[in-house]
Amino acid sequence: SEKPRAAGLLLLLRMLALLLPAHGEGVDIADRVIWAVNAGGEEHIDSHGIRYRKDPLEGKVGKASDYGMRLPILRSNPEDQILYQTERYNEDTFGYDIPVREEGDYVLVMKYAEVYFAQSQQKVFDVRLNGHVVVKDLDIFEKVGHSTAHDEIVPFSIKKGKLSVQGEVSTFNGKLSVEFVKGYYDNPKVCAFYILKGTPDDVPKLQPHPGLEKRKNMMTTMNMKKHRVQSGPRTPNPYATDNSSLMFPILVAFGVFIPTLFCLCRL
Repeated sequence: SEKPRAAGLLLLLRMLALLLPAHGEGVDIADRVIWAVNAGGEEHIDSHGIRYRKDPLEGKVGKASDYGMRLPILRSNPEDQILYQTERYNEDTFGYDIPVREEGDYVLVMKYAEVYFAQSQQKVFDVRLNGHVVVKDLDIFEKVGHSTAHDEIVPFSIKKGKLSVQGEVSTFNGKLSVEFVKGYYDNPKVCAFYILKGTPDDVPKLQPHPGLEKRKNMMTTMNMKKHRVQSGPRTPNPYATDNSSLMFPILVAFGVFIPTLFCLCRL
């Protein structure tokens, strides 16, 4: 009776193994988000179960804006548009401090939408993580256009008291500092962001935007044409049929010979 029981248990374990997802799949992403904030807005639980806290900078730093509430935000789930419709901005550099107690691989996910300006080069700023510039010259309108969701995804790791991001390393003292850096064009801002323990592959993707994909394809085609090496014969040398270089010595010799001949005749 023991053998049939063992065989049945083994069969059950195999069935469970087939039903269970692969490593990393099926793990609730909300359980791996260690900190999230709806900048300039109220608490919100998104479609993935991530709980965004009310902005802790309210009444302390910068200004909150819900100007985007009058606009639908493309590429975002209807229930999550609120994350892109509110924002916090400041006339100078500002940021958030987040405690991190465990080592490992992390991802900083920042959410943006340009809801005010209708052209590029109107709002451009940097983002720093513990002093490291991780996003340079962010122009949201240039990236995706108006009233369109855009996520900036920055992976980093914390191991043995060191923070590593984009090839740079610094000492880590248990606190993450995410700063939005004042640039030459208008004020820095953020709509929402969170810190996820995992990799960029774990980050939920925004909805596709046909117009944006078409724009990217056009830019790629233009860049390919710009850098393409033309095949075929090389451009002819414009001086190949020019005999002026050969005539010059002859003219010089002729110019010297005539005066000499004239002098000899007078003798």
